[in-house]
Amino acid sequence: MDKPSFLRDRLIPVGTVIAILIALWYVAAVFLNAPFERDTAARAGTEITFAEILPRTMAQERPVLPAPHQVIAEIWDTTVNKAVTSKRSLVYHAWITLSATLLGFGIGAALGILLAVGIVHNRAMDRSFMPWVIASQTIPILAVAPMIIVVLNAIGISGLLPKALISTYLSFFPVVVGMVKGLRSPETIQLDLMHTYNATPAQTFWKLRWPASMPYLFTSLKVAVAISLVGAIVGELPTGAVAGLGARLLAGSYYGQTVQIWSALFMAAALAAILVAIVGMAHTAVLRRMGVRP
Repeated sequence: MDKPSFLRDRLIPVGTVIAILIALWYVAAVFLNAPFERDTAARAGTEITFAEILPRTMAQERPVLPAPHQVIAEIWDTTVNKAVTSKRSLVYHAWITLSATLLGFGIGAALGILLAVGIVHNRAMDRSFMPWVIASQTIPILAVAPMIIVVLNAIGISGLLPKALISTYLSFFPVVVGMVKGLRSPETIQLDLMHTYNATPAQTFWKLRWPASMPYLFTSLKVAVAISLVGAIVGELPTGAVAGLGARLLAGSYYGQTVQIWSALFMAAALAAILVAIVGMAHTAVLRRMGVRP
């Protein structure tokens, strides 16, 4: 068998897909932005050729679809050329969103693990509470978020906590489902072996169920941390927030700043990728600690 090659197995396939997507993006930008240039020329009573339209569609101030280089330029300007304490800095807004994301993720992960432990060890809780956990996710977060914000504001709670609770609402669900599956993953023969050792329920949990659930836990945490970021962004929308990636998206939609919207979206995607990568590294470290070979 051939040895794994990073260049052949990862870099070339991923690079090819990215290059195709960027090419399609440029083509779409030309076709979506061209009508504005034609309308402008028609109002001025002049003729315009495709050769003249092409470069103009790449440099519009408020394009329907900004070109990739416009988004990259905006990200560079709002991250490198702006101080991180400036309210025009994407780093500043990303930190505001990240703080709510991490708090909500922490609460959601802890809550999800506790609920999963209760569901696995209590049959009444399994039959009564688990359906409610699943049903809770059938309600769109866009409908829940304004109610949470308004109710908490009415009792004097505002700022970080309401956004974090919205992240908690989204992030606890994958942890519950994953941990319930993980804690129930040991086979019957393994549980019987623990009985032959006269193990207590606590010993069975810590020595068998908990180690067996680690792959399920970290897989769930990767989903939870990404969706927690979505919850934090959504939580900023109904409050009319002035800081955070959600506020950047809201301001961009108010004033038709599509380049600003796309730069905030890419920053959110990059932030989610970093968070998922951190959880993945923690997963690898835990498995190595448990004696699993990479």
